[in-house]
Amino acid sequence: MSQYAIETIGLNKTYAANKKLKTQDKHALIDFDIKIPRGSIYGLLGPNGAGKSTFINILAGLVLKSAGLVKIWDADLETQQRLARASIGIVPQEINLDPFFTPAQILDIQGGLYGVRKKDRRTEELLELVGLSDKAGAYARSLSGGMKRRLMIAKALVHTPPILILDEPTAGVDVELRQMLWKNIRALNKAGTTIVLTTHYLEEAEELCDHIAIIDQGKKIKDSEKHALLAQIDSKEIHITTTSEIPHAILTQFEHCSPEITAPHKITLRYNVDDTNAGKIISTLQKQKLEICDISTQEPDLEDIFISLTSKA
Repeated sequence: MSQYAIETIGLNKTYAANKKLKTQDKHALIDFDIKIPRGSIYGLLGPNGAGKSTFINILAGLVLKSAGLVKIWDADLETQQRLARASIGIVPQEINLDPFFTPAQILDIQGGLYGVRKKDRRTEELLELVGLSDKAGAYARSLSGGMKRRLMIAKALVHTPPILILDEPTAGVDVELRQMLWKNIRALNKAGTTIVLTTHYLEEAEELCDHIAIIDQGKKIKDSEKHALLAQIDSKEIHITTTSEIPHAILTQFEHCSPEITAPHKITLRYNVDDTNAGKIISTLQKQKLEICDISTQEPDLEDIFISLTSKA
């Protein structure tokens, strides 16, 4: 058994030109190789039009690939379609619930579509998992937007897939609901489900994911563990507040830094950790007889890396 939940080799997708609209061939995915480890929370990041939705639609069977190999839970998507698609549950961006059914009915119907026998259905368990037990008999149209999103997650889990794909699961939701969805995602992952997450909220990927791939213009431009990705940018910022006013003449005293006096008593310095460190910066200030009353540092985050990589691409 492979250690990967999803694996692609040489995956390509080209949308053919439309002569009437005078459009050219569109290469949505170009030699897209990816290996998503089993049991991981895997983030797939990229700007609009990067190819994320095309990749998910290929996995779901909504779009046919132009070339390449796709394996889902060891099943070849081309020769073992039923097995491959049964191994994934997909939560799309759009809410697609019948407003005249209750959550319990929606999950029962979805289970039936997947061939889950009545005695094996987990309707009550799934509703409890997403915090909708008390809404089991309410019409779907009466649910709030957040409740509908949680119901979509339960709907994707009716056949107990080992892989759950979440396409922008927290788009447009409030902070409280986002925290609740994060809690559900972590609980599912802890129980053994591999999570694939696409998101535009970079702090969400940084908070949840242990592995991240960045895609742009149909190509994978980075793929690594989160901590290794964050370690690639070695620049830092330090913000220092002094008890007395900082003279502008001090700006010439810092080597390998980009100092900026942001207020009479505050200075911000940006530096590369290979060139200098916070100790040397503090020592320079103390030599100028400046007493420090507050220090804060800012580490590089995923947004810095994302912007750096996609701008290069």
